[in-house]
Amino acid sequence: MRTTLKGLMAQKIDEKLKEIDSELVFWDTKELMRRTCMCWNTIQKEFFFDKHFPKRKIGSKWYFPASETKQFLLL
Repeated sequence: MRTTLKGLMAQKIDEKLKEIDSELVFWDTKELMRRTCMCWNTIQKEFFFDKHFPKRKIGSKWYFPASETKQFLLL
């Protein structure tokens, strides 16, 4: 019974995480840093200035399309 309960809990947690993940259309700078576990300086040094890295500047803030950014980071 205990393993079934743990399995069910893990499944529900995974479902909720996927639901939350799909809700975000754009990541801001803080979200990008959280998702990559990198500081802003490292992001800039490693891939921010790559011409293929998807980004949009709105006002003074940078936004990153979530699905395109994930694809870029996984390549």
